Amino acid sequence: MALFVFNSASKMVSSPFVILHCILICVTLHCNNLAEAKMNPRPNIVLILTDDLDVSIGGMGSIFSKNVLLLFILPSLVLQIPLVKTKKLIGDAGITFTNTFVASPLCCPSRASILTGKYPHNHHVVNNTLEGNCSSTAWQKTQEPETFPAFLQKHGIYQTFFAGKYLNEYGNKKAGGVEHVPPGWDHWFALERNSKYYNYTLSVNGRAQRHGQNYSEDYLTDVLANISIDFLENKSNRRPFFMMVSTPAPHSPWTAAPQYESNFPNIKAPRDPNFNVHGKDKHWLIRQAKTPMTNSSVEFLDNAYRKRWRTLLSVDDLVEKVVRKLEVRGELSNTYVIFTSDNGYHTGQFSLPMDKRQLYEFDIRVPLLVRGPNIKPNQTSPLLIANMDLGPTILDIAGYSVNETQMDGMSFLPTMTGKGNSSTWRSDVLVEYEGEGSNISDPACPLLGPGVSECFPDCVCEDSYNNTYACVRTVAQAANLQYCEFDDNEVFVEVYNLTADPFQLSNIAKSIDQEVLEKMNHRLMMLQSCSGQSCRTPGVYDSQFRFDPRLMFSSLPAFYDKHLE
Repeated sequence: MALFVFNSASKMVSSPFVILHCILICVTLHCNNLAEAKMNPRPNIVLILTDDLDVSIGGMGSIFSKNVLLLFILPSLVLQIPLVKTKKLIGDAGITFTNTFVASPLCCPSRASILTGKYPHNHHVVNNTLEGNCSSTAWQKTQEPETFPAFLQKHGIYQTFFAGKYLNEYGNKKAGGVEHVPPGWDHWFALERNSKYYNYTLSVNGRAQRHGQNYSEDYLTDVLANISIDFLENKSNRRPFFMMVSTPAPHSPWTAAPQYESNFPNIKAPRDPNFNVHGKDKHWLIRQAKTPMTNSSVEFLDNAYRKRWRTLLSVDDLVEKVVRKLEVRGELSNTYVIFTSDNGYHTGQFSLPMDKRQLYEFDIRVPLLVRGPNIKPNQTSPLLIANMDLGPTILDIAGYSVNETQMDGMSFLPTMTGKGNSSTWRSDVLVEYEGEGSNISDPACPLLGPGVSECFPDCVCEDSYNNTYACVRTVAQAANLQYCEFDDNEVFVEVYNLTADPFQLSNIAKSIDQEVLEKMNHRLMMLQSCSGQSCRTPGVYDSQFRFDPRLMFSSLPAFYDKHLE
């Protein structure tokens, strides 16, 4: 809007009349926006989902690690920390949950849990392939109609927007291609297949939009930021909105924006106590890693770590743009902004090169920051959260109950707003993973035989068919424990006391009290067969815990009532 006019001498001068007129227009528009917002006081919701962001590399959990602390001590403070603006604008302005876990440490199963509010054994997405039900036609018919965005859209109050990576096989021509727009979304800008930064295709409300490798037009994280801002500027002000932005970063290929390509020249992967050590008491897949790693392998990890950090700087910019736009529009005070990741990641822990998929904290623990109405700033909560709680929480924010759905998760909204009772919150969650392997031997690693996958040049593999496990992750006043069973010939068990052993160096399965081991086994069986409300029953360290085998066979109540009375 111009604040200047030209005089007869063609010089630009200020006009007080024009300025006053513009001020009146701005005030009128602002008042109109406020009036329209009051017509429907339900809060807006923004969910920002990153890809492969674990707690330790996010510039939040690691901000006081030895590596990062050096950046504050050194005089060259021009070195940024990734996600520092995100921490300030969301975490410091609201609440940070320090015990947030994923239902499965792999992209597609985890994202399916976020969308459906269910454990993998209930949404049936087991890996990143069509055969594993990732965005398959079966998923589209049975699970997509039950996602929380579909619930929001069905009730007609919220306008919904999606931009970014959806599911790894989304856009596959065998499952409808990019023409398929899942139920629940009024505005749809979804990435075809897996994370990329350049040379990708977006489904724009069911039409293919191809992008090349011109930074100003095609760099995906920035494109998502721009699309999001356009939505905020052009949406209806008469209805609340739900917006989900799913970034490619920090997933491979770790392509940084040009302005960030030289950042963090000296940063290295964290040298935590479990870095480059042999997991001698762990599952065979971990034991097969070569220790110590070669110098070239460590150098490769450090380089990848730097690249991941660099991609996060653009995510930080995206967060800032969205929050500032909400602020300028007068909508920030009535908007919940949630920031999290689909799974964690490892870089050299237990001498595993880099990937996710494992049961350990670095792969299953993710950041979770939330700001919004009635959330006091600078809060930290140790409450045990699972990513299938996001759907129920978002529905609760929107004014709906999880009891109206078939979701396994719980709403943590009362905890954020100070109305919850942590003593009634569950004390454990389930983590499930189904391993993958090749039917033939890798020619480069013939000694490994068939059944493994995700193998690196030095023949260290990150996955296998029998890397299939289920864990109970417990966070209670009396225990901080992880109990895991593998579905293999050994029925291998791993147990960790995270209070005494936060880096999971010692598997205590053979030394822990046998009664505790038995209870954890029972609890695992119950959670693996739970559905809906039965997934929220008391855990082993709750006084109300009891083992009822009938809960494991709820689909056959008559038979088990007869045989177990």
